[in-house]
Amino acid sequence: MIVRAKTKTLFSGKKLTEQQKRNTELNLKEIEEGKEILESYPRRLVFELTNACNLNCVMCGRNAADFKPTVFDMDVFRSFEPLMDTIEEVTLMGWGEPTIHPDFIEMLKIINQHSARKYFCSNGMNLKKIKQAIFDYNVDVFAISLDGATDETNARIRRGSKIDVIIEDLKDIVNYKKEHNLQYPWINFVFCAMQSNIQELPDLVRLAAKIGLDEVKVVYLTAFDKEMIPETLWGQEELVRRVFEEAVNLGEKLGVVLKLPYYIGEDEAGDKYHKDCFVAWRDFFLGSDGFVRPCMSTPTQFFKYDMKKDFKDIWNAPEYQTYRRNVNNQENMDVPCKRCYQSSFCNWNKKESFIQTGEHFSPEWEKL
Repeated sequence: MIVRAKTKTLFSGKKLTEQQKRNTELNLKEIEEGKEILESYPRRLVFELTNACNLNCVMCGRNAADFKPTVFDMDVFRSFEPLMDTIEEVTLMGWGEPTIHPDFIEMLKIINQHSARKYFCSNGMNLKKIKQAIFDYNVDVFAISLDGATDETNARIRRGSKIDVIIEDLKDIVNYKKEHNLQYPWINFVFCAMQSNIQELPDLVRLAAKIGLDEVKVVYLTAFDKEMIPETLWGQEELVRRVFEEAVNLGEKLGVVLKLPYYIGEDEAGDKYHKDCFVAWRDFFLGSDGFVRPCMSTPTQFFKYDMKKDFKDIWNAPEYQTYRRNVNNQENMDVPCKRCYQSSFCNWNKKESFIQTGEHFSPEWEKL
């Protein structure tokens, strides 16, 4: 099975309650109608637990930014509990590594007391510490970033990562899942494709099948500094097509889902700045610095979150209304949206999706 672009629907591994269904149906209707003031709540809360990380990946935009590490406030997290029976999912991810947050497991426990699904994306180096919590608190889906099928390649790119450690812990998780006849968690690899590692994608599919993972998701590298420009796949259509086709054939044989970006020149966005974007209707994103942003892939900051305010007033603040009005308007969208690099919504026909050097791509975090 091949999946291309993200759809308006979210991961559906857990049946929605009637309350969640009503909100989801209304939210989808309001997206279709292009409403600027919403009666529905978001369908997903996305919390960036920290902008710090325990790795130093060569391609990470954090290397091209100067900032003070921040940590998501637990009182703020608890303030969202009343929404967790209405929204579909709480996603724990952002610029940093979520599992290094000191209260990561406590957060899973809190979400588990409600109806929302739990999702996080991790570099995998803390799985040993959290793997029992994954089952204790019914994590629905999580992703592990791996940028090579060999330790040599992965460790060169994801500096500090150890593939053998990650594989051992993933095998333990998959074995526990099988032994207890569980349908969760859905697990995928996320692979950042660049010139020096794309040849290992088929082997990563083999590795996923060997471990028992469900999916391999591929994103193209976006270069944030000049040193990474030679690694981008802009202009490498032949190479990409050859490797993707081999990976797809393997996935079909081995039962691994492939989630792939469009081929360069074949993106459904055509000549638009980006694909139709609906995150400002579907997702509420809150950074570890306390700022509300449209999504994690823009430097645009709306305002500081105030947990004393009614959530609907925040969700329908003038900044949100303006963003919803303009985000898909080719003339009026803000500059960062015109060079969107968000993997699900950017236009892979455009060079700007692959190269962001010299641009203001990250939030104005507090400086060291």
